[in-house]
Amino acid sequence: MSKISVTLNKLDACRWSIPRTGGMRVPGLIYSSETLLRAMGNDESPQQVMNVAHLPGIVKYSLAMPDMHWGYGFPIGGVAAFDAKSGVISPGGVGYDINCGCRMITSRLNFEDIRDRLKDLVVALFHNIPSGVGSTGVLKLSPKEERQVLTQGSRWAVSQGYGSEEDIETTEDHGAMAGADPDKVSPRAIERGRDQLGTLGSGNHFLEVEVVEEIFDPEVAAVFGLSVGQVAVLIHTGSRGLGYQICDDYLARMVKKMSELGVPIPDRQLACSWLESQAGRDYLAAMSCAANYAWANRQMLMHWTRETFEKTLRKSPRELGMKLLYDVCHNIAKLETFPVDGNMMELCVHRKGATRSFPPGHPALPVCYRKVGQPVLIPGDMGTGSYVMVGTEKAYQETFGSTCHGAGRVMSRAQATRASSGRQIAREMADRGVLVMASGKGTLKEEIPEAYKKLDDVIDVVHRAGLSRKVARLRAVCCIKG
Repeated sequence: MSKISVTLNKLDACRWSIPRTGGMRVPGLIYSSETLLRAMGNDESPQQVMNVAHLPGIVKYSLAMPDMHWGYGFPIGGVAAFDAKSGVISPGGVGYDINCGCRMITSRLNFEDIRDRLKDLVVALFHNIPSGVGSTGVLKLSPKEERQVLTQGSRWAVSQGYGSEEDIETTEDHGAMAGADPDKVSPRAIERGRDQLGTLGSGNHFLEVEVVEEIFDPEVAAVFGLSVGQVAVLIHTGSRGLGYQICDDYLARMVKKMSELGVPIPDRQLACSWLESQAGRDYLAAMSCAANYAWANRQMLMHWTRETFEKTLRKSPRELGMKLLYDVCHNIAKLETFPVDGNMMELCVHRKGATRSFPPGHPALPVCYRKVGQPVLIPGDMGTGSYVMVGTEKAYQETFGSTCHGAGRVMSRAQATRASSGRQIAREMADRGVLVMASGKGTLKEEIPEAYKKLDDVIDVVHRAGLSRKVARLRAVCCIKG
């Protein structure tokens, strides 16, 4: 990868531009603050923003959100849109964990209803939700069933009794991307996905019980069904080994044919194909399969979460009132239409570690949210909790309907492990009021709170920049990790 000197010009309190130089086709635009940029230290994600700006067909800017950090090819927190007719698609712009995303479940419970049962809840959730590296679920899909999962997504899970039609309505894209083709998925990827459906996985994936602590926008919060003291659950996971293998397969295929692109690319990790080429169409079809697998995965985990609450608290579904607020995906490339220089264009929008943030009135939103805008779910580290935000017109106009997706790392996993040496992380978390269980001590060491940026700082940037607006803040009370 060529080393490039990065110049950041401050536009305002929340935006920094990288001027076009060399082979950049568009400028870079980073949403951040001086505090967050200083905290990044030697992180070279701004250089990756520049590298992405070299790709053919990119329009307007190469973007990065305030949770940005170094990733494979694209920065994590990167957003880029390409002309659907003359642009490219890049697996590095989606990432290995295709459709890693979040779903939030609200309830009729208040914190007082679970305060004395928290330990029972976290133990039951840990035992009922398969987690950890290489974890496998209770299902062993037949080849026919797996193909159905890859094409139907959440709807397959609901058809098998894991939830209801109401869940599909409040899932992004109704839990299934069109154009998914299992024939474009390798046998190795199919095999890896066969027994991992209904599993949380490891690393930064989690299931967290949270309590609404503060409401910023009462009107929108009422539409979302949020109130102070309310219990909610946030699930964060993706497409497991199937998605990883699809990314790996297509990166290898595109790297071999880089010369056929006919234009210089500054980093082999940005391997890509013309969207209208056979390789580009094949990757989009395979990526859609992984996205659908991830939606089915989260749907099943939500179903088992509901069952766990029912059995542990000995309450009926009606008493619990556990309802899907929304499911948003990260790590995705989608064909969407946006205004560019006064004209509506079909674009292939890559969001890698970024979340969709559609405004009020957008036809892609569920009818129940169309008047206020899309729910945006932003988790923090395991000791913090999360924010619920809402999509905006400014995001639609300026960032291809995108905002941040989380706090963003400031330490690598190896650095975090060294920093946590000798510490009792579970005990530290309990002292902070968060009960944590994990399948291995290594995960907790890698995921220490100080390994991440301060969530409030990240949220402050996107709120002030108008990319999404604060609706509610939730604090974590218990968390399970792989």
